[in-house]
Amino acid sequence: MATPCQDDPSHRSCIPISFALFILATKLVIIMKNSNCPTGLAARLQSLALGSLFALSLHAGDWAQWRGPHRDGVSAEKGLLSSWPKEGPPLLWQVADLGAGYSTPAVVGDRLYLLGNEGLENESVQARSAKDGRRLWSVRIGNVGNPKQDPNYPAARSTPTVEGKMLYALGSDGDLVCLETATGKERWRKSLRADFGGLPGVWAYAESPLLDGDKLICTPGGTNATLVALNKNTGAVIWRCAVPGGDEATYSSAIIVEAGGGRQYVQFLAKGLVGVEAKSGKFLWRYEKTAVGSPAVILTPIAEKDLIYSGAYRAGGGLVKLKVTNGAVEPEQIYFSPKLPIGLGGVVKAGDYFYGSTSQAYLCVEFASGAVKWEERTAPAASCFADGRLYLHAENGEVALVEPSPEGYHEQGRFAPPEQPKRANQMEKAWAYPVIANGRLYIRDVGKLWCYDVKARR
Repeated sequence: MATPCQDDPSHRSCIPISFALFILATKLVIIMKNSNCPTGLAARLQSLALGSLFALSLHAGDWAQWRGPHRDGVSAEKGLLSSWPKEGPPLLWQVADLGAGYSTPAVVGDRLYLLGNEGLENESVQARSAKDGRRLWSVRIGNVGNPKQDPNYPAARSTPTVEGKMLYALGSDGDLVCLETATGKERWRKSLRADFGGLPGVWAYAESPLLDGDKLICTPGGTNATLVALNKNTGAVIWRCAVPGGDEATYSSAIIVEAGGGRQYVQFLAKGLVGVEAKSGKFLWRYEKTAVGSPAVILTPIAEKDLIYSGAYRAGGGLVKLKVTNGAVEPEQIYFSPKLPIGLGGVVKAGDYFYGSTSQAYLCVEFASGAVKWEERTAPAASCFADGRLYLHAENGEVALVEPSPEGYHEQGRFAPPEQPKRANQMEKAWAYPVIANGRLYIRDVGKLWCYDVKARR
């Protein structure tokens, strides 16, 4: 008889690992309570263990959410090509029927999931075969948000978050849905606008929902529920966080940070970077400088322990350290510069350095100090990291493989995917982030998706 994981290829090896970790977490809490361990500490350790279920229950090579297993653009995959031939790695397949949009795929097992739109009244979630890109199902979730935006490129933007037999997706008009991965059947739905008085930016909603244990975190924006935590199984509200003074939802996605005495969610809003207590939704802190004057806060922050980097167009980039003073969490600025990476393609950390784009160059920056080690004049690009290499998808549509090093920019291959798509207007670029999953490189550009074999041969 088939196991649940065998019945659905997207759930490969999920049950044993998840169950074992759950049992371990439960036993740990019981032992600590019986040994008079402080209740708060026991609860935090249980939350940490259960929160790890999402990352650990997935197949090692899966890319089940925005920016990969830990939302930082880093894959743990090994055995990948260290260089490419002139024509690029082998192209396995390409499809051109995604519809418009900039959503990157979430890849789990033998399936991938993404958003696209046909016109302005049909934004959908799609499931496709990772083998050949064939569409398995497509479900409309709503209209495209803010269709009269200026500059005008209304389209699907969010990346689905996949866990077990469910996925969670946010449409650009604020339609948040939980769907069954097998069929696309809807389990529950919320509207960030209607249910929470949400306030998105000019280019509508672009956030990718964050899963943490039983909580689904998203950012309606506005004054009453700037951030919310929902029960992932029912959609019921767990908490609402009204950020003081309210704030506009931007195009960034929240991350989990363990610092400042506990677990918190960090999100980059129109008025700055904010921290919210994970358990209660209590507002903790705000850092404004990396958002001041920016018309488009896009970059998803990266964090290492209590250090968090953020940056935005026309503002600059900077690092803060979270410190606890008299019981309150406060961000201390370590450095700030208008010349640091702030591009649409985000930043990715490899070792002691991080890499990302300004509007004119690709940079290597020392994470601790903000010192720029080098900058390469090239088209702005989105990045991810796997097996000792950076994968770049540039705004001009080209794809590059780069060896990360503070000594200089060293390309190990560059190519342009065939049959580039037609742009909606002159301002539209190749904005979708690259994805590495199960030995494959996925490149999305508007309505097209290419799949390349980047596994090294022995």
